[in-house]
Amino acid sequence: MKSRKDALLEIVTRTGSDNDIKAEQLIDEIVFIEEQLRELKKLPFISVHPKNKALQKATPASKQYKEMMQQYNNSLRLLFRLTGDMNGETEEESPLRKWVKSRKE
Repeated sequence: MKSRKDALLEIVTRTGSDNDIKAEQLIDEIVFIEEQLRELKKLPFISVHPKNKALQKATPASKQYKEMMQQYNNSLRLLFRLTGDMNGETEEESPLRKWVKSRKE
């Protein structure tokens, strides 16, 4: 069975990206964040007041989970940009970039 890192590295090498070293470091970070998120999921995210059940507040674990999830999503987006693969397709050049390039020429 492949490890998560191996599966992500396979995606990077399949796209033939020139950024393999950067991608590998990023993949290490992604795998680490995934492990942390799994551990945080085991903890309670809401604290309920013992006498008044309507009083609830987020625990530190929920706040950490939210922050780590943002970092995770940003890391995945960056990985997809490095590999040139956004949503399974190559990212198209924006109309603004096309216009700027046309003005340079």
